[in-house]
Amino acid sequence: MNRNSYYWRKLHSLLGVIPLGGFIVVHALANYQAFERGPEGFTGAVHFINGLPLVPLLEIFGIYLPILFHGVYGLYMAYQSNVNPGQYSYGRNWAFMLQRLTGVLTFIFVFWHVYNTRVQVYLGNVTHEELGATMHGIATHPAYFALYVIAVLSAVFHFSNGLWAFMISWGITVSPRAQKISSYFCMILFAAISALLILSLVAFTGEEFTASTGATQSQLLH
Repeated sequence: MNRNSYYWRKLHSLLGVIPLGGFIVVHALANYQAFERGPEGFTGAVHFINGLPLVPLLEIFGIYLPILFHGVYGLYMAYQSNVNPGQYSYGRNWAFMLQRLTGVLTFIFVFWHVYNTRVQVYLGNVTHEELGATMHGIATHPAYFALYVIAVLSAVFHFSNGLWAFMISWGITVSPRAQKISSYFCMILFAAISALLILSLVAFTGEEFTASTGATQSQLLH
């Protein structure tokens, strides 16, 4: 591996945890308000996030550009990878294969999700108060609900397994014992964040999320 490739991979790894990992956690906690406190709680969380100072700059430099680089370079890495779990049947090889697969699925999902939510707000088709109804339209569509569950599990696995690899590559967990402990931590993190997001998705199926908008389901999904 040449020196430039080494640094690009290091940057790719870093951005996957900071800031994108933090974004996933914050996103999960904000969406969970839909389950914990209903439409009012979710709308309050949305307004809190959008009320932060310099939100457009935070989104561009803290979310969109890191996602774009991490996703595009990740696709390049996946294309170059020699993945053969049938030949090497140990667990980490399967995790390596799933890391590449979930990375591709997550990259596609992010574009779809951002279009249905953030881009629609920018275009003026949906207000912040109507985002709950947007998610209701998605969550009550059986096919979209299933796709969202798959995408959520893919994204959270990609982050959790990537965090495990990040701690090794950055010299945080050096010994086998430290790596084993970190694997348990990452599995717990995967279960916790997945639960928050799936419970949020279930909450969005509630009829109370249609009360704040007259948008139709077809308008929200296309």
